[in-house]
Amino acid sequence: MIVLDHTLIAQLESWVWPFFRVAGLLMSAPVIGTRAVPVRIRLVIAIAITVAIVPVLPVPAYLEPFTGAWLLTSVQQVIIGTAMGLSIRAIFVALEIAGQAIGQLMGLMLASMVDPQNGNQVPVIGQFYLLLATLLFLSVDGHLLMIQALVSSFQQLPIGVDGISRDAAWGIINWMGTILNTAVLIALPAMAALLIVNLAFGVMTRAAPQLNIFAVGFPIMIILGVFIVMFTLDGFMPHMIALFDQGFNMMNSLLRK
Repeated sequence: MIVLDHTLIAQLESWVWPFFRVAGLLMSAPVIGTRAVPVRIRLVIAIAITVAIVPVLPVPAYLEPFTGAWLLTSVQQVIIGTAMGLSIRAIFVALEIAGQAIGQLMGLMLASMVDPQNGNQVPVIGQFYLLLATLLFLSVDGHLLMIQALVSSFQQLPIGVDGISRDAAWGIINWMGTILNTAVLIALPAMAALLIVNLAFGVMTRAAPQLNIFAVGFPIMIILGVFIVMFTLDGFMPHMIALFDQGFNMMNSLLRK
């Protein structure tokens, strides 16, 4: 009877721990892990992915349930999945920051929409960039690449007490720290062009003080801003693909011991 109990517990552990890692990934991953996807749908997707991948995963070592090692292993699986999802989610946060910077210069900070990624108010330019990135992410099968990296993580970083190494943890912190640099690179062309337009309006105001710059400049800034964003979209796709490659490389680097 004791052997049977150990067998059942080991079988349960072989399903529970992969589910924790899958749930951690879906909790922080872009598109799937957003508030636009209900929690019940994410739970069903996590269960479906777990059922699909468990038969091909290595059998984890048996641990007594609800012991210190068992709880630590469970927490480690959630942390690993969450860190993998944040590696790609950081790119979408950078786009949101870039859209906010451009929208502020265009005068569109008052025109905001609800961001399904985080559930807060985002300027329409930021929402536009997020929608483009989401469509591009799905078009390059980014969601399938995340699941592939997830399955590979069980081979490179098996289930156990040992989790993400210290170097990998510092790597994800540094990667999250590059969000501001990435946002500046995305928004820099449009910000530079809009800054020149603002300088031109400043010169016009000094030359003709009677000109109502707020009545004339506000619609002109919006129109020019839309055209500038449109002209900068040519380099958006290759830049985003390069960022996605860096994100997946960061995700794979987390699995190195």
